[in-house]
Amino acid sequence: MKSYLAIPLALTCTVLALLVSASAIVVGAYHYLLPGLPDVRELRELRLQVPLSIYSRDGRLIAQMGERRRDPVTLDELPPALIQAFLAAEDERFFSHPGFDLQGMTRAAIGWATTGTVSRGGGSTITQQLAKITFLTPEQTIVRKTRELFLARRIEELLTKDEILEIYLNKIFLGQRAYGVSAAAQVFFGKSLAELNLAEIATIAGLPQAPSAYNPVRNPQAAEIRRSYVLRRMLEVGFIDQAQHDEARHYPMLSRLHGPRLELEAPYVAEMVRIEMLERFGQEVYENGFRVVTTVDSGLQNAANRALRQALLEYDRRHGWRGPLARFERADEDATPPHEFMHAALADFPEPAMLRVGLVTDVEEQQISVFLRRRGEAVTVGWGGLSWARPHLGPDQLGAAPRVATDIVAEGDIVYLVELADGSWALAQLPEVQGALVAMDPVDGAITSLVGGFDYFVSKFNRVTQARRQPGSAFKPFVFSAALEHGYTAASIVNDAPLVFESSELEQAWRPENYSRQWNGPTRIREALVRSLNLVSVRVLLGTGVGNTVSHLQGFGLSDAALPRNPTLALGAGAITPLEMTAGYAVFANGGFRIEPYLIERIEDGAGNLIYLADPAVADCFSCIEGEPRRPPGVRFEDVVTLPDPRNPVDLGLSPLPLPEGHSGLIQLTALDGVDSAGRPVHHQAERVISPQNAWIVGDMMADVIRRGTGQRARRDVGRDDIVGKTGTSNDRRDAWFAGYNGRLVATAWVGFDQERSLGVREEGGRTALPMWNYFMAPGLAGTPPARPERPPGLIEARISPTTGLITAAGTPGSMLEVFELGRVPANEEARNGDAPGERREEFDDSILF
Repeated sequence: MKSYLAIPLALTCTVLALLVSASAIVVGAYHYLLPGLPDVRELRELRLQVPLSIYSRDGRLIAQMGERRRDPVTLDELPPALIQAFLAAEDERFFSHPGFDLQGMTRAAIGWATTGTVSRGGGSTITQQLAKITFLTPEQTIVRKTRELFLARRIEELLTKDEILEIYLNKIFLGQRAYGVSAAAQVFFGKSLAELNLAEIATIAGLPQAPSAYNPVRNPQAAEIRRSYVLRRMLEVGFIDQAQHDEARHYPMLSRLHGPRLELEAPYVAEMVRIEMLERFGQEVYENGFRVVTTVDSGLQNAANRALRQALLEYDRRHGWRGPLARFERADEDATPPHEFMHAALADFPEPAMLRVGLVTDVEEQQISVFLRRRGEAVTVGWGGLSWARPHLGPDQLGAAPRVATDIVAEGDIVYLVELADGSWALAQLPEVQGALVAMDPVDGAITSLVGGFDYFVSKFNRVTQARRQPGSAFKPFVFSAALEHGYTAASIVNDAPLVFESSELEQAWRPENYSRQWNGPTRIREALVRSLNLVSVRVLLGTGVGNTVSHLQGFGLSDAALPRNPTLALGAGAITPLEMTAGYAVFANGGFRIEPYLIERIEDGAGNLIYLADPAVADCFSCIEGEPRRPPGVRFEDVVTLPDPRNPVDLGLSPLPLPEGHSGLIQLTALDGVDSAGRPVHHQAERVISPQNAWIVGDMMADVIRRGTGQRARRDVGRDDIVGKTGTSNDRRDAWFAGYNGRLVATAWVGFDQERSLGVREEGGRTALPMWNYFMAPGLAGTPPARPERPPGLIEARISPTTGLITAAGTPGSMLEVFELGRVPANEEARNGDAPGERREEFDDSILF
């Protein structure tokens, strides 16, 4: 009997001894490793590496930039099926174990005993995986595994299960730079978490073990096998039923790489913001989750994108068809299915902007069929979309107009198409010409839209800010503003006659001439601007004085490159960017105040704390728009941007303002700089650089450019009478411009070649750049009330003779009204003594010219 009792006793003692030994080993290992263990309390303050996010003013995502794609979500935002999939695949007993799983550890121990290595992921719970990816290296050793075990236990003591799961699902690497399940859903399926189906959820849940091996884009077969495993585990655990399992298991493995789900196309804006953020915060900008809200309005930005591309495509059409991108012939022995063959033929061709690449599959007499890669099917292009394609033979040289489709393309040609507004398709090509379009709020300089070229991914050169080009006649309003400041009036008579300049600084004599190459004799300044007469502009500059003019124009914020100290200044021979031009015209639009363009409205850190709020200097009223009450400083149109100041604009005594169609209907107060005596918010005021009378008269002269001058097309296309502006064409038609505004919006359009050359015969500002401006302003101002700048005090209307510019009696045949500043009204024609104002100013000292 004693012998029988001795066996269990001995066994019990052995087990107890082993347990004591194991405990001693664990305790010893813990104390040995303790000094090198990181502080798991860091998880409480864990800062995930989140990319920089850039938004429009109305909350549309423009870009995300960073090495890691991550979109943190809370546990409540995760679909239950996704949580269940991860639990089934990675850690079935997650909610019951203390941070480690004894069954899994046993499997891992057996593997180590038999092979000498720790199997990848063997026995690792979700908590252990979190410890590894947060604190440890990826090496597979028993020491690292032991450290992982101890850390997991400490994490379980510090955090709740829900907190651990939320951190893990946001931090885990899932391939293709995607960290966290939300980023993976976007990268692999282009969906939000809520949009995923069960098959897609199981695919993502299968990634943590081997993100590269189970990548559904690069290894779809392996991903499908792994997905089947996850679905089987979900079925075994009871998370799904057989029908759900079978449906998801047979769902096709459809995955391709997706970029961030961008809501607004503004890559040039994004790059400008990136550069500014780097200057402010350095490299941490890519990983600290900064959220930048720009001044860009999504509606205006979309309109600007369409306007620039439409104008450049129209120019490109006028200059002929340069031929297909390539020709693809299929070998007779090629047995590839037609659909796959066509996709393969088109695979390497990019699709800039709205252009769609396709393969010509059939050519009839006056129509063609084209298989489009993006649509995966053929479309028909009728004669209306083909007939423009006269062969391009060289600069200003076109071949005969095509009569049939075979004059243009053949089967197997790879071409671009563009979809028209009516849903039809037209033949197209990537324009060689480039353009720029920028618009801003004239009150504070907020950039509301910006497009720096036809397609950012074709050319990252930002022509709005980096292209310095000759503005031509679009510069004349600045010169005439200086003239008004120095004694000229809109009625001053200046002789439109030949001029010759000789100087040692010139290789040959300079003989400026009008575009028409005709002379008009004595001409009023207003008429000279309307008809863009070069010779009058030069004489006005000389009469004002080059030095006086340069000093005056420096107040507009124009750079030295735009201000040559010689008579060519009158014709816009300097170099200016479209952004500078727009800011300069804003001075006329806002009644004489110099504003600084800005693009970043606010910056929040990764925790959502406001760390920067723009504080622009503003004009002292909202453009002093005619017929509207004078606005307190700092009030302007904006879409919803949550600000720290909770005060309601209505409570501050501000009347509701009419807003453009599609805007939020809220007026926000930004960058507050205290309040005035009435308790109303006040910005710091912009510097006044010209008088309101000067700004109004120049604007009124530019209104005549629209009514009856080189910009008449704007009035017809935009359909408004509250717009003003000026065309510009540089020497040899290398640059075409149009700049203009109304009381709410100022914009500049430019067209030219990056490697400067002539745009071609008859390609001037009014034909080449003005349509872009029109295509933008028409939708940009649609639904907004008229916004004419209010006439300031200190102006008077008087009837003049159009030939002498002098005051004439009421009822005089041919007389007309002109506007003058008080104190600068010319003499009465009947009592004329001496020269008319302005004529004596043609006498100048030519020593100041060069």
